[in-house]
Amino acid sequence: MLRGEFESAGEHSTDELRSAYGRLLAETVETLGVDTVVERSGVDRDVVAAVAAGEEPELTLAAAAAILAADPEHPDGEALKTDALDILLMGMTTAVVDVDAVATGLNDEMDPKEIQQKVEGRYPITLGEYAAIHHFLESR
Repeated sequence: MLRGEFESAGEHSTDELRSAYGRLLAETVETLGVDTVVERSGVDRDVVAAVAAGEEPELTLAAAAAILAADPEHPDGEALKTDALDILLMGMTTAVVDVDAVATGLNDEMDPKEIQQKVEGRYPITLGEYAAIHHFLESR
């Protein structure tokens, strides 16, 4: 999600990568507090509290970016989300794969059109989906 934070994304399973994202989010909430993160991010209190408790609630990439952006040391949520999606787009370019190859690599959990829309930011992508695509691209 943050450039430079997950350089070894391909060396871990999708679940491990998703958990690493969760730990980063939990650290942010722990540092700032639930109330501050809720106020600054606009993410539902129950979701932020679940993140703080080390749970992995279903989050969109946009919500995760908003949580990270609650920390004034990070860019705003939209910039973080855009950067995260750029990581996927650049990964596809570097690995020389198209959305059909990604869909096949993900055992057709998402169809190619859906992957394209999510990676381009035209359709919401969950943190779990992001982890799956990120892992697939980095493991090639």
